[in-house]
Amino acid sequence: MDLRLLLIATLSAVLGGSTAQQDGSMCIKANAQSCGECIQVSETCGWCTDENFLTVGEPKSARCDDLESLKKRKCTESLIENPRGNIILDQNKPVTMRKKDEKVKLEDITQIQPQRVTVTLRTGEPQTINLKFRRADDYPIDLYYLMDLSYSMKDDLENVKNLGTELMREMAKITSDFQIGFGSFVEKTVMPYVSTTPLRVMNPCLGNHNCTSPFSYKNVLSLTKDGKSFNNLVSQQQISGNLDSPEGGFDAIMQVAVCEKIIGWRNVTRLLVFSTDAGFHFAGDGKLGGIVLPNDGQCHLEGNMYTMSHYYDYPSIAHLVQKLSDHNIQTIFAVTEEFQPVYKELKNLIPKSAVGTLSSNSSNVIKLILDAYNSLSSEVTLEHSKLPDGVTIQYKSFCKNGVTQTGDDGRRCFNISIGDEVNFKISIESQKCFSKDEIIKIKPLGFNEELVVNLKFICDCQCSSSGQANSKKCFDGNGTFECGACKCNEGRIGRVCECSKDEVRTEDLDANCRKDNGTDICSNNGDCVCGTCECKKRENPAEVYSGKYCECDNFNCDRSNNKLCGGHGRCECRKCICDANYTGSACDCSLDTTPCLAKNGQICNGRGECKCGSCRCTDTKFQGPTCELCPTCPGVCTEHKDCVQCLAFQTGDKKDTCKKDCSNFNVTKVKDRDKLPQPTDQVFPLAHCKERDASDCWFYFTFSVKNDTNQVVVLEQLECPEGPDIIPIVAGVVAGIVMIGLALLLIWKLLMIIHDRREFAKFEKEKMNAKWDTGENPIYKSAVTTVVNPKYEGK
Repeated sequence: MDLRLLLIATLSAVLGGSTAQQDGSMCIKANAQSCGECIQVSETCGWCTDENFLTVGEPKSARCDDLESLKKRKCTESLIENPRGNIILDQNKPVTMRKKDEKVKLEDITQIQPQRVTVTLRTGEPQTINLKFRRADDYPIDLYYLMDLSYSMKDDLENVKNLGTELMREMAKITSDFQIGFGSFVEKTVMPYVSTTPLRVMNPCLGNHNCTSPFSYKNVLSLTKDGKSFNNLVSQQQISGNLDSPEGGFDAIMQVAVCEKIIGWRNVTRLLVFSTDAGFHFAGDGKLGGIVLPNDGQCHLEGNMYTMSHYYDYPSIAHLVQKLSDHNIQTIFAVTEEFQPVYKELKNLIPKSAVGTLSSNSSNVIKLILDAYNSLSSEVTLEHSKLPDGVTIQYKSFCKNGVTQTGDDGRRCFNISIGDEVNFKISIESQKCFSKDEIIKIKPLGFNEELVVNLKFICDCQCSSSGQANSKKCFDGNGTFECGACKCNEGRIGRVCECSKDEVRTEDLDANCRKDNGTDICSNNGDCVCGTCECKKRENPAEVYSGKYCECDNFNCDRSNNKLCGGHGRCECRKCICDANYTGSACDCSLDTTPCLAKNGQICNGRGECKCGSCRCTDTKFQGPTCELCPTCPGVCTEHKDCVQCLAFQTGDKKDTCKKDCSNFNVTKVKDRDKLPQPTDQVFPLAHCKERDASDCWFYFTFSVKNDTNQVVVLEQLECPEGPDIIPIVAGVVAGIVMIGLALLLIWKLLMIIHDRREFAKFEKEKMNAKWDTGENPIYKSAVTTVVNPKYEGK
């Protein structure tokens, strides 16, 4: 072909001869120059190997398109390269189904299926593995008891001395193959952790107490089935002592984990019981004793004694987590109640661990171990080894009683009894291609069995294996003819490798690489070669520039929740193409109205609109996920008064069921009514309430709803009516009676005075009117009485 005709064809393609490239899918926009590049763009992309597929002026990248488009463009299906990934089961031994009283060798017990698979991955195409887990009956157990032997644990040691045979007897109910071991620890044997004076080294305890020399960690008894040996050796142990409160337990845990042969760990269920009544030192604390070398995570037991405590620092928590996980050890922290909060936080950092409350003298240690073991063994949690960059894993669990979980919860199932079977779907996807195979391991935490996944990657098409190097079809042998097109040698470009990258650019060719006659060549995201934009490659193969002028990319779209296109769409030419049921510039707006459905079947209870998967209430006084809450409506105070009473004052009708009925309340107390929130203090509707309790006392509170939680601020002081003051009342009554008596007496006296004066006046008046002989005493009576005989009649 004439060079001028090839250049004309190239320019024709650049100037718009290909409708497919202008309006094509992301497969075309990726500007793939070979079949291998094409299939790594997306799982939907295929490459047409038909030598005569392209029309005049079409670029080589037009061979890469989505499958339907290639068929519409008359590419025969048999000539479309579209390799797919697959899964091959290399080892698929069924899980053990043991009959009653049947004895099975340890090496014949299988709890996960399959055990080894080969997964072939194509970029962007997930492959799903079905994993089955069945908890085996009568599974062997190794238990190592690691005890703090500082002086405060003296009474505990007495109760542990008979632990061996008693624990053997109890564990026989769970398994017929049980081993037990014992180790002890105190502290690093350097100042300021222990006293290094000769006298204190011999006997670190004060007074007349006889203690053994301090030590860091000592393996007293490796794992054995002989419970009597455990009792005998433990009974010979002596308490030691140290200066500070935290102990060197992390040093001991590290040695127990990594010294597998000395401890005698088998590939069975491994339990480590860590018993103490104190806190712990961790990485960095060794500097107090001049120890700066980080813990190396290696075994340093000589004569069953840890000999490098003075040389290596305490291990970090992350280091312990790694070693315990690598050696499949499940940890039970048996600690006193005082240190429960500390070790519960530690439990959250160490997978497959439990915390139990140890009595002051360790009398409940057997029950604690059994409860913790049942708790740990009833949970299965999958974990995987470090993933290659660009490879992701998603889990989905199918647990008991039809419970299905996804996301981070998809890695685990709870309440698994012996003989129960659960299933997991493990989806593996890669966003880049690797030149060599990768190995990842998936296993249940605390179990020694694992699934080994051998990852293979599809990096090129099958047709590339039959390519013709330095083919005459590729402009004087400047490329390899494979998959129906020329794959150019280094430094060459073009449909048939007709151009050299080293050729001097001309103004005419550069003009074809400028969008809308602008000044930027290839949008500053590529190079203009032979009048065609060759887009730059980025460090992350998943991020590509595309388009005629390299004006598009798939990584500069809007983000939501720190995810490109909110994780609900794909980025094409700096614009999010959202998945079904999502919209918005960052695909962060869900069109699903299910979250907005109220219990009555209405959208937002008919009080609002469903936007982006959540209700926006039209009336501001309503709120809640479905506009069902009205904190300021009449009756809201009375509705919630019982919960406020029980939470704030431990009274009311709900005081016995408070935790159950009022779990979504957040109550805050204030001392003054002035400190109660006001409606202007927050954007959420707020109700001021005044309610009366059974004792006729008033209590004041405010009620609002925030993030589905009832926010209550209550005045801590009740306003109760004051009781009667008896003394003033009695005094008042007495005084009243006395006053009334005096008043009555005065009235009587006044009436008597008035009456006497009237009588005296009357007497004076009669006296004035009397016509008495003033010569005689009117009141004189003679002593002589004269009686006249009526018969005498004066004769």
